[in-house]
Amino acid sequence: MQKIRIASFNVALDRRMPGQLAADIAGAGSRQMHNIGRILRRIRPDVVLLNEFDHDGEGRDYRPLRLFCQRFLAAGEDGIDYPYVYLAATNTGLLAPVRLHGEGEPRLPEDGLGFGAFHGQYGFAVLSRFPLLVTRLRSFRRFLWRDMPNALLPRTEAGPYYSPAALEVLPLSSKNHLDLPVQLPNGRVLHLLACHPAPPIDEGTERRNSCRNHDELRLWHDYVRPGRGDYLIDDAGQRGGLEAGADFVILGDLNADPLDGDGFRDAIQALLADPVLNRSVALGRLRPGSRGGFGLKGVGARRGSPRHWTHSQGLRLDYVLPGRGLQALASGVFWLPPGHAQADLFWNRGWPDRAVSSDHRLVWVDLAAQGVRGVTLSPR
Repeated sequence: MQKIRIASFNVALDRRMPGQLAADIAGAGSRQMHNIGRILRRIRPDVVLLNEFDHDGEGRDYRPLRLFCQRFLAAGEDGIDYPYVYLAATNTGLLAPVRLHGEGEPRLPEDGLGFGAFHGQYGFAVLSRFPLLVTRLRSFRRFLWRDMPNALLPRTEAGPYYSPAALEVLPLSSKNHLDLPVQLPNGRVLHLLACHPAPPIDEGTERRNSCRNHDELRLWHDYVRPGRGDYLIDDAGQRGGLEAGADFVILGDLNADPLDGDGFRDAIQALLADPVLNRSVALGRLRPGSRGGFGLKGVGARRGSPRHWTHSQGLRLDYVLPGRGLQALASGVFWLPPGHAQADLFWNRGWPDRAVSSDHRLVWVDLAAQGVRGVTLSPR
C-alpha cells in the first residue's frame, strides 16, 4: 500500500544573533546539525515541518535553508532530497510599535509581536518531496488576537493586562499560522496546517503566554470545524475557515501537553478529543510513541505515559494530527533509549542534551495515499 509520511520536528536551530545559523550552516557544521541530518535521513519523511529554524524573518532568503538541505540531508548514499521548501514569515523578533509590557520605549525580546531577540529567531520551514502550492497558501500572521470572539485575553486584578494601544497591533499568532496545500502524487491536495504557539512559560499571574497558547490552538480548531472559523481573516483578506471536505494535517510544536506542564490544558484536550480528527492518532492506538522517554530521570511526577513524550522534560508537545478523512497506517516518535547503538542522537552520557540534536523529538505519521481525498487540481 502506497503511503505518505508526514513529520514534525522542532530542530532547536535557534541562535543568539541574526545570521549566526546561516554562518554555522555554511561553516564546518556542528554535531547538532549532523545529527539532525542523520535523524531526518533515518525517518525519511515525505513532508516535514521544521520548528525553530532561524531565518531572515520575512522568509525571503532561502540560501541557508537550501544549503542545509544540500549539506546535511541530500549528501551521502542515504541522502534524501527535498526539491520543494518554504520559509514562513514570522512575528518573532518583530518589534511592536508600542510597548506591550510596562512603560517606555518598546524593546526586544519582550516587546516583539512574537518573542525573539531578532526578527526570524525561532522561525519555521517546510520541506517536501511533493509540490507545495504556495500560490494557494493562507497565512494568519497578522490576525489580531482581540478579533477572536471570546478571546482569552490576559487580565490582572486591576483589569486587562494589555493596553488598548497594544491590542491594536498584537497578533494572535506568536510566529505564524500557515495553511500550505501540498499536491500529492495521486493528484489530490492535503492542507498542512502548521504553527508553533507560544510556550506557557515566563509569565506572571496574568498568564499571558498560557492565554496566547490556548487561543493559538483554538485558531486551528475553529479553522477546521465547519462554520466555526467564519470570523477568521487571513493576511490576504480572505475570510473563513477551511473549505468543507478538504483533507488536512495539523502539525507542529504546539507547546501543550493534555495532562502535564504549565499551560491551560482545555484547548489541547478539546482539540484531541474532537471527532474532526483521526481519533486513532489523536488519542487511540496510533498515538505516536517510542521507548526513549522511559530513559528520562528526574522529570518529576507526570500523569502522561513516557511512551508518548516528545520533549526531554517529559511532555507531549509535538504533534502530527490528521483529519478524520485520512487513513493512518502507522506512527511514531523517533527517540531511542540509552544504550541503543544510535543513542548518541539523543543522549549525552545518559542524559538528554539539546546540543546533541534537539530537546524535542521528531513525530511522524504514515497516511494511506489513496485515503487522501482533498481537492483534485487540474494540470497547470
